[in-house]
Amino acid sequence: MAALDPAALDTLFRTARSYNDWAPEPITEAQIRDIYESAKFGPTAANSNPARFTWIVGDAARQRLLPHLNEGNRAKSLKASAVVVVGYDLDFPQHMPKLFPHMPGAKDMFDDLPQREVFALRNSSLQGAYLLLAARAHGWDTGAMSGFNNAALDADLFAGTAIKSNFLIAIGKGTTERLFDRLPRFDFAEANTVL
Repeated sequence: MAALDPAALDTLFRTARSYNDWAPEPITEAQIRDIYESAKFGPTAANSNPARFTWIVGDAARQRLLPHLNEGNRAKSLKASAVVVVGYDLDFPQHMPKLFPHMPGAKDMFDDLPQREVFALRNSSLQGAYLLLAARAHGWDTGAMSGFNNAALDADLFAGTAIKSNFLIAIGKGTTERLFDRLPRFDFAEANTVL
C-alpha cells in the first residue's frame, strides 16, 4: 500500500483541528452516506461493528438533542451541519453470523454482558474515530465531544433498544471563531516504548 502524500496527511492529522464554531453549510444525506461508506471499512475486533451512528441534522432533532448537552456544547452543536451520536449496540453478537461468517458460533463468544459492553465500547470508539477521519477525508471539519448526559440521551433516542451512547462528533465547515491555539502533544519518547 502506498503512503499518503503530505497534503493528505495534513488533511487527516497534522493541520486538521477540532472546531468549536461552524459556518452555515448544510450536509446532504448523500454526503452523509459517502462519509459512512468510507468509514465502514475501518477494522474492528472480529469484524464486530458494534457502532451505531445517529445523525442529528434537522431543527427538530437539534432541539431534541440540546437538553442532553452540557452548556459548553450547546451553541456549537446548534451551528454544526450535523452532530453524530456514536453509539454501540449491545446486541451486536446477533449480527456475527453475517459479519464473521467463517467462524460459526462467534456470537456465543459474547455471553458475558460486562465483557460484551467493554468490547462494544472499545470497538465503537474505533469506529467513531474512523467516521471522524472519513469526514475529514471528504472535506468536512470535525469536533469530537463528551459533555452530555448519556443516560438521558439514551432514554430519549434509544429507548427499547440495546444501544448506548459513547461520544458525539460535530461535523461541518469550521470557522476560526472560538478556535484555540493548537495544544501540546507528547513527544515520541514521552508516549512510546519500543521493545
